[in-house]
Amino acid sequence: MEAYLDNSATTRVFESVKDIVVKTMTEDFGNPSSLHKKGVEAEHYVKEAAALVAGTLKADPSEIIFTSGGTESNNMAIIGAFRANSRLGNHIITSTIEHPSVYNVFDYLEKEGAQAEYIPVDKNGHIDQDALLAAVNEKTVLVSVMYVNNEIGSVNPIGEIGAAIKKKNLGTLFHVDAIQAYGKYRINPKREQIDLLSVSGHKIHGPKGIGFLYVKKGTKLSPVMFGGGQQKGMRSGTHNVPGIAGMGEAAREIYAGHEEKRKAMYRLKGLFVELVGKLPGTKINGLTGEDSAPHVISVSFEGIRSEVLLHALEEKGIYVSSGSACSSNHPALIGTLKGIGVKRELLDSTLRFSLSIFTTEEEIRYSAEVLGELLPALRRYTRK
Repeated sequence: MEAYLDNSATTRVFESVKDIVVKTMTEDFGNPSSLHKKGVEAEHYVKEAAALVAGTLKADPSEIIFTSGGTESNNMAIIGAFRANSRLGNHIITSTIEHPSVYNVFDYLEKEGAQAEYIPVDKNGHIDQDALLAAVNEKTVLVSVMYVNNEIGSVNPIGEIGAAIKKKNLGTLFHVDAIQAYGKYRINPKREQIDLLSVSGHKIHGPKGIGFLYVKKGTKLSPVMFGGGQQKGMRSGTHNVPGIAGMGEAAREIYAGHEEKRKAMYRLKGLFVELVGKLPGTKINGLTGEDSAPHVISVSFEGIRSEVLLHALEEKGIYVSSGSACSSNHPALIGTLKGIGVKRELLDSTLRFSLSIFTTEEEIRYSAEVLGELLPALRRYTRK
């Protein structure tokens, strides 16, 4: 059998998403900027998707900008906010364990004159709030913090952080990378005092190559892409109507019966942690209960290189991701596993297992059983 446990990398699309993507490619294929009937039909899909996405955030459709995915959303938010607000200051803040689409942007802006500050995390992968608030000053134009960590599934208390930032400096913009959180949590940007929020479609059973950026009304943001002025000039380029329609449908589907889906994932996550945690020489990294994300599990396997185990699992039809340390050379960005204190010898012995609403108990039990067979065999081979 197969067990696909790499859903933090990408997910299988919903059938309804596939159907609407095909329909907008083969039947309603007009350009939304065209004035004729085909264009009007295409524009309807864009408006409908914006309304669906905005509804999941209790936001207004005008606050949604469609992008090519999470990386572009993060780039647009951070670069756009810095450039639009540079008169107020040049200080920007993030954590030491962000995704490359955040920390590489910070590295780029440092070369453009930004004063970047990187806040450490605790053993569970949560940003040090005291250090963060101490760092915020009158020249801080942006703070960027991920909602859910993509390697170990730690969840930052975004609402608390947002409120504290605004209390310290009301003018500081708060950007949240919610790429691993959207669809898993009910997110309310206004209540959580989020100004900018990044989301990717293929993490929630939508198409690849589509995402969006929530931009709170009144937030100053400079465009980073120029052309025909689509999306109110904030993101020029012909609308990716199939992707946008698929994104909207995925948003609708993922939040239908949301609490039941979350409970099912937590149950399977608990089962996986229980079964794999019993295997000799294994260490579960970070929190594993409902104080962590429902879909991400990081496991270190003593004495076995992650790449070797990954391919051994692949031969058994089990698909996972490597949980290796961050590859950045930036001295402040130490990577999630180092950041939470994982021992040096385990950094290259860690895998990420990630679930979705399609994951079954059979897949979980099969994966645990195969690991139980592979681990002693691979360790014997390694010792030789």
